[in-house]
Amino acid sequence: MIRACFIPDPIPDEIPEHGNGLIFTAGYAMKQLVLEPTTQAQWRLLVHEAQSVCARRLDEVLESYLVFLLMRFTDKPEFTARIMAKEFLHSQNSSGRKQVDQLRDVGDQCLLFSGLFPQLAEKRLVRISYYVNLGKSSYHQLSGLLDRGSAMVYSHLSEAFVVLMDILQAMRELGGERVLTPLQAMELWEDTGSERAYHAVCTRTDSIPIPITGNTSRH
Repeated sequence: MIRACFIPDPIPDEIPEHGNGLIFTAGYAMKQLVLEPTTQAQWRLLVHEAQSVCARRLDEVLESYLVFLLMRFTDKPEFTARIMAKEFLHSQNSSGRKQVDQLRDVGDQCLLFSGLFPQLAEKRLVRISYYVNLGKSSYHQLSGLLDRGSAMVYSHLSEAFVVLMDILQAMRELGGERVLTPLQAMELWEDTGSERAYHAVCTRTDSIPIPITGNTSRH
């Protein structure tokens, strides 16, 4: 069976009911039809296209994690209402399997916030790097709680967080929209060293940005 996948386009804050073959994700309607035989193939195709735009190539572990993350949250728009700092604090008071699940969810959702929905940061009066730092910390802490194989995956996710964010932002822009304002792009580059944010500043201001904070190691 052929299913439809769509690239995000802003709609009003109210999220309509599922219908007419559209997929609604966290306040964004999906458009620009892409046909693939499975949901996994749909997301993998978009991830590949976004990697090409960023001139990046994820290894199989990161690419698969990103694809399954997108699949897992496609039909969960309610996750954008969560307050990540509160979720992270809850994880610090938990233990065992519950703590592992909470830390993974915080890391995953911070990645989606910073990559697919950076506008949420502005609405909540924080920088996008707030989600980047919280997500990286969650993955890093999680890597210390798991066996060696799983630990390596989450350590890798923490180290590659900014690159994954850049790829998700590129995915959002496949539909032609810009997800970062010039100010957001400048702040994100200064805070995280994001190459995509750096190129956005150069392209949209026709200038070469000069770091103010000195925290611009490239990712």
